Amino acid sequence: MVVYAGQGDPERTLALLWRTTGEGVKRRGPKPALTVDAILEAAIAVADESGLDGLSMRAVGERLGKTAMALYTYVPTKRELIDLMYDHAHADLIPDLPGGWRQAVETWSLALHERYLRHPWLLQVSHARPVLGPHEQTVLEKLLEVLPDVAVRATVNSLFSLVRGSARTIAEGQGAAADTGTSDQEWWAARSRLMNDLVPDFAERFPRSANMPPAEWDKAAREAFTGGLNLLLDGLENQTGRRDH
Repeated sequence: MVVYAGQGDPERTLALLWRTTGEGVKRRGPKPALTVDAILEAAIAVADESGLDGLSMRAVGERLGKTAMALYTYVPTKRELIDLMYDHAHADLIPDLPGGWRQAVETWSLALHERYLRHPWLLQVSHARPVLGPHEQTVLEKLLEVLPDVAVRATVNSLFSLVRGSARTIAEGQGAAADTGTSDQEWWAARSRLMNDLVPDFAERFPRSANMPPAEWDKAAREAFTGGLNLLLDGLENQTGRRDH
């Protein structure tokens, strides 16, 4: 399931993202039964458990002990809700970055990578169109603050592609056994037996593939991420001539 940002009412969504709707302003009368932040925390918990496929206003309401109708006063529809959740899940993401630009970019990349793995449903929200919320924008701004001033657009796009792509690979690997009911070991064992029977000359035809050392999937995927990040930063370092010592 791929979800594109900005499918709800744009004015209402942006007002909620940037909290220009008046929420938090003291008013006379009874205290509101809910807050937007409380709804977002509940919605994120639902998505963490069942992805965006299992997200509904009803499911969020049930987690809060409310009806779906009770949520519409605060968030118009599920379309606006997803944009708000996406931005909210990026809150307090980037730690204080170290001084050297390369170490700072590594720290930024690892923090974003781990956030995606903590909330894999974030990867279901397409990166083609930004949400344009304050937390999402802060993540980008922190990166721009430390990047060398050369090929910035290409570097930003490459970093996001690397981080998101790697996190998606790891998340899919972690979810494969649960979704299919077959462990990685069982899957590979069954196909190895079949390949030996059906394609006995596989190693002769594809010697380099056959000689690749076996590795634990999760560990290999994480090593591929750090390796790819180092290659990207090596290239940027060579292009700028700025070494991070």
